[in-house]
Amino acid sequence: MKDFGVKPYLFPMPTYMIATYNENDTVDVMMMAWGGICAENMVALNLESNHKTVANIRKKGAFTLAIPGTDTLKESDFFGIATSNKMADKFERTGLHAVKSSRVDAPIIEEYPVTLECTVEKIEDEPYGLRILGRIVNVLASEEVLDEKGEIDAGKLNAFIFDQMSNGYYAVGDKIGQAWQSGAELMKK
Repeated sequence: MKDFGVKPYLFPMPTYMIATYNENDTVDVMMMAWGGICAENMVALNLESNHKTVANIRKKGAFTLAIPGTDTLKESDFFGIATSNKMADKFERTGLHAVKSSRVDAPIIEEYPVTLECTVEKIEDEPYGLRILGRIVNVLASEEVLDEKGEIDAGKLNAFIFDQMSNGYYAVGDKIGQAWQSGAELMKK
């Protein structure tokens, strides 16, 4: 085996879009890969404190967290490249559309198929980094990603993941098994 030293090399890493309002109520969106679900109704965002999004979250106490689809790869990647600290029209440049959440003081980006509406539960400023814990107050999903039972069908999300090792994006593919059933036969040995 080759030794790589200390690197953040887990795969896959999620691609999530954090949306907030700036102080003038314009929309700010950033891509995040370091974070995810940390409890049944909680998300954890691991961010650098200098992001405009962090300042917005501190001020508003709310954010939305969305799953981007491959159809928005260009815009989503741009949200990870550009900073609202230096580019006031960052969101407008993409041509995406936002509506105000009725539950939290944050925008919902209409082109993203699944959005979690969140309030800030806790902000942990630690020597190893900044973590924002958000409470999920609601989940919204576009009709086109629902199955015949009205549930979210992950296969219809056309989601993509991040590769920290070579800075690539990969489309999420086909369902290959069923959780808590694919390995159940090994319980009988």
